[in-house]
Amino acid sequence: MVLDELRTPIVLAPMAGGPSTPELAAAVSNAGGLGFLAAGYLSAADIGERISRTRELTEAPFGVNLFAPAAPTPTAEYESYVAQLAREFPVGEPRFDNDDWNAKLELLERERVRVVSCTFGCPSAAEIARLHGAGSEVWVTVTSVAEARVAVEAGADVLIAQGSEAGGHRGSYMDRPEDDITDPLGLFALLQLLTAAASVPIVAAGGIATGAGVAAVLTAGAAAAQVGTAFLRCPEAGTAPLLRDAITLDTPTMLTRAFTGRRARGLRNRFMLEHLDAPAAYPEIHYATAPLRAAARAEGNPDAVNLWAGQTHTLAGEQPAGELVRQLSEGAKTALEKALSRRIQGC
Repeated sequence: MVLDELRTPIVLAPMAGGPSTPELAAAVSNAGGLGFLAAGYLSAADIGERISRTRELTEAPFGVNLFAPAAPTPTAEYESYVAQLAREFPVGEPRFDNDDWNAKLELLERERVRVVSCTFGCPSAAEIARLHGAGSEVWVTVTSVAEARVAVEAGADVLIAQGSEAGGHRGSYMDRPEDDITDPLGLFALLQLLTAAASVPIVAAGGIATGAGVAAVLTAGAAAAQVGTAFLRCPEAGTAPLLRDAITLDTPTMLTRAFTGRRARGLRNRFMLEHLDAPAAYPEIHYATAPLRAAARAEGNPDAVNLWAGQTHTLAGEQPAGELVRQLSEGAKTALEKALSRRIQGC
């Protein structure tokens, strides 16, 4: 298993939409962790080029992350929201696609990367078998015990436990507004539930930004820590300048569907607060808001663009990615040694 081969239990979160680059993935893998490329929003041809570039930069294992497709949303469920936005902002045509899912599966069968991870759902048992046949491990993002059971039954090798602290989109299989009255599970609650219910290794994700955070999830039963927001300011990341600057500020985060039609965590801004009732319609809303988000980035306007980040975003530094991996590793060692040095009295 790839996790057993790593020199350090650090996994790079994929971070689609800009931050993910071959340079970032390779730097993490070269430092002993597991780098990831995000295939979301890219064509199969584009991700194929990025796989080739990453292989030029590292001989170490790395992974590729896919968005699992869902069903189209009926137009009636989002047309009034898009019309409302159009009165104030430039909007695009809302449309559905499957993010080139079938072509990407075929590509990954040929490319034979060491790990393929999925979010927004679980591949079918047949699809997982195809990837296993290509020599790839399949990791699936889960946000509940119920989702974990589906993934294990389908043949997933590893579960990525995404706590509610995580930045970017929630990896939930279904995104239903009626479920919003139930608090999403934080990482430590989810991790304890999954270690009690699942027999496969678990990678912990959400709000991990320090070595002490890495140590905490390892002691709670995780095999590795997946880190995303902490890498956003690394020079190898393709993070937009607006987001690089914004995460240095002590701005609260919140969950929203306003920009994409799927629940995601980002820095709170005016657009999110003014569209609390945005419908669940992904990727239709994602395409509808693309022009307004592009305009906001061009204008340097942080109030009308998605600034995805986790709850510990102010801890992100500007060091090279390899150095960050080393800091996290050393910090985890120190934290574990400190914890073990504490005296625990028997009852």
